Parts: sequence; C-alpha cells; structure tokens
Amino acid sequence: MSPIIPRLLESEIEKRIHPQKVMLIYGARRVGKTVLLKNLISNFNGKSLLLNGESSEALNMLRDKNIGNYRRLFSGLDLLAIDEAQHIPDIGSILKLIVDEIEGIRVVATGSSTFDLQNKVGEPLVGRFSQFMLTPLSIEELAIKESGFETIIRNDNRLIYGLYPELIGIENDFEKREYLSDIVDSYLLRDILMYDGLKHSQKLFDLLRLLAWQVGSEVSVDELGKSLGLSRNTVERYLDLLQKVFVIFRIGGFSRNLRKEITKSGKWYFQDTGIRNAVLSDFRPFHLRPDSERGALWENFIISERLKHKLNHKQPINHYFWRTYDKQEIDLIEETDGVLSAFEIKAGKATPKIPKAFAETYPDASFSVINKDNFLDYIS
Repeated sequence: MSPIIPRLLESEIEKRIHPQKVMLIYGARRVGKTVLLKNLISNFNGKSLLLNGESSEALNMLRDKNIGNYRRLFSGLDLLAIDEAQHIPDIGSILKLIVDEIEGIRVVATGSSTFDLQNKVGEPLVGRFSQFMLTPLSIEELAIKESGFETIIRNDNRLIYGLYPELIGIENDFEKREYLSDIVDSYLLRDILMYDGLKHSQKLFDLLRLLAWQVGSEVSVDELGKSLGLSRNTVERYLDLLQKVFVIFRIGGFSRNLRKEITKSGKWYFQDTGIRNAVLSDFRPFHLRPDSERGALWENFIISERLKHKLNHKQPINHYFWRTYDKQEIDLIEETDGVLSAFEIKAGKATPKIPKAFAETYPDASFSVINKDNFLDYIS
C-alpha cells in the first residue's frame, strides 16, 4: 500500500471553504483527488456528506432539480462533497441551486476533466466558486516525509517513472512500467475519446509521441500537422484536449517588445515525466541516456516541479521561455508582480552566464542555474 503523503493543496482549499461557495478540484485520474476529498471531510468540523458522481444513487437524487428536493436532501448539512462531479448532467445549475437555497452549505467537487467539469459549472457559478488543480506528487510534498539525502538518491528513478501517488508504494520497476502503461492506455486517452467523441486514438497517440521527442524544443504546429497528415486546426484541437486532460502543458515565449525576441512559438512539456516515458515505452535509466535526452528530461522535470509549486500554493506566477532570433536563450522565465526571475536548467555541471541581450534588456531580473546539485533549493 502506498504511504499517505500530505498534499500541500489541502491547506489552500481549507482556507477557502466558506458557506455558499463551491470549491472545484481538477486533476488527471489517479493523482489522488478522492483521497484529498476524504481528508478534507475528515478534517472538517461540521456535518458532511460525500457523494460519488458515478453512482446511480447520486444521479437519481440530484436529477429532480427543484428547491424542495434539495432542501429535503441537504438542509442542515455544512459540507457537501461530490467526487467525479463531471458525470452528473447539468451539474453547474444543480450546484447553483444548492448554494443559493441551502443556508450555510459549502460544496467541494472533484473532476478529472477540466473542459467537461468547468464548462458545466463555470457559467452558472460565476462569482461563487474557486478552482484548484491537483497534480501528481511534487518533490516538495515528498520532502515532508524524506530527508534531502533520500530525495536525491531516489530522484533518478523518479525522473524515469514519475510521481503518481500509487507509484511511491511500488518497489519493482517492472510493476511501475505496467502501472504507467495502464494509465496511458486506459485512463488518459480514454478521457479524450469519451469526452470529445473521437473514433480513433492513433493520430492522437502519434502526436503525443512527437511531443515526447521534442520536450524542451520549440514546436511548430504546422510541422506537427505535416508529420501527422493533419490540418493545423486538428492539431491545435488535439493539443488543447491533451492539456485539458492534464497530460501536457505549454509555455510561451517571453517579451516586453524587444524586436528580436521570439514569442509566437511554444514549448510543450509533460505534466509527469513517467507518462512521457510510458508514451515512448522507454524506461532506460537516466544515466544510460544520451546527454541531449538527459537534458530534455531534466528540463521537463524541473519546469513541471516549478508549475506544481505555483499550483499547490495558489501563487500568481507566469511561466515563459526566452529566446532571440540570434539564438540567445533561457530555459525558464518566471514573472511575479512584474518581477522577473530567469533560470537555466542543466543536467550536468555546466554553469552558463546570463545572455548579454537579456541582461541588458532586463537588468533587474535575477538569474540562476538549476542543476542536480542544487535543485532541492528551487523546487521545495
């Protein structure tokens, strides 16, 4: 059994659970949304009820959308929790009626597909909800239970197999491979097929493979389309879907109007490096990979961890890369309240200096190199 790792997002949600408000928790399947929801309930001081959005009982109870029915079901309740809420038809209007008409009630709902749950909930609940994204485990969360020595020793394996919570309790690498392959085949792609009505998944999977090979590189949508025999619009739609089921994320180019800066292209990263490797069926140990591939995998890992930190602490940080047409570049730019922090991410011992054009254009920005010796300082 996997050890229970405290989730940093839990405290952020608890701060915001108020009467007549809805908390929406998104995330890929198997990242721990149900466990988080049960922990929120167990720590809540008041009368609570947990419903499973996939159960026929919940569907039948909520189907009769009138105030009298919901008052009969939920009056006197302090917290209503709904797991997998995207399966409930017209869930947005239902939650609006509940928080409008049941005095003192609070609602927490989870969903594995942001485009489905948010589309059904967002418009009816304007001004009444907060949203959170639960990711696979972060190194920052694991550090609560581990020493720095343990984290460093285990990190090469985690680069290969990722940080889905159930993997923490699996010691055998072969079982980890089976687990990740099952997630890719049975859950992530199934979400897209289910919600978008796609008939065939092969082109989508081919797109994922191309992105997996190009992690850390600028990606041309037109080139992806040519490689796959798909139109630009179809590729853009597939990329959007893959983001919305939490497989990949994009960072764009940074510029404050320096004409030689590149801003139109983007870089795509996997939310979890284990999923990236499962897509390629490539679980070679980190130290056996070519330098270029180690660099790309390390870059994906660090940027993903920085994104997790932002999401887990609800911080207003914008992420970018920076590059000029004469090929000066920086892997990651973070902008917080107008303050810039630049990071070069290196798997080896190289210590590059800040590019001259960036230093001259943004003299107040900080610059750091993140490598395997100091990464804990930047992702914990």
